Amino acid sequence: MTTINLITKIKASKQIVFDLSRNIDVHQLSTFQSKEKAIAGTTSGLINLNETVTWRGKHFGIYLTHKSRITKMDLYDYFSDQMERGSFKSFYHQHYFSEENGIVTMKDTLQYETPYGIFGKLFNKWILKKYMTFFLLERNRILKELAEKQH
Repeated sequence: MTTINLITKIKASKQIVFDLSRNIDVHQLSTFQSKEKAIAGTTSGLINLNETVTWRGKHFGIYLTHKSRITKMDLYDYFSDQMERGSFKSFYHQHYFSEENGIVTMKDTLQYETPYGIFGKLFNKWILKKYMTFFLLERNRILKELAEKQH
């Protein structure tokens, strides 16, 4: 299993950052490079506990779909999403939010497993982990920009 941990500091309220993080429209905006589009489930606005979203995006030159469900939510402090269908063997993304002195610390913990045995492990080691890290960093950059404009 691969784990990616990222921390992003944002000058905004925790509620703003939390809501932007679960906003389907913001996700689509922040993943413009892969042309991600919500095609089923919750397809716009805020996604909530037990709701699903199915994404379709272009990764590595091919269109892939990924269905995830919000499995846990503690308003403004934490939520997690878990893949129900997609290209990974498993995929679990946790989002943590804390605020101190007007600065929100947003922590992402993404854990995933690749299919295809040794080939999947090599692909992950050489390409996928860097790609997923960049994907999350870019998403967080856009979230930070949007949140700080609203602050």
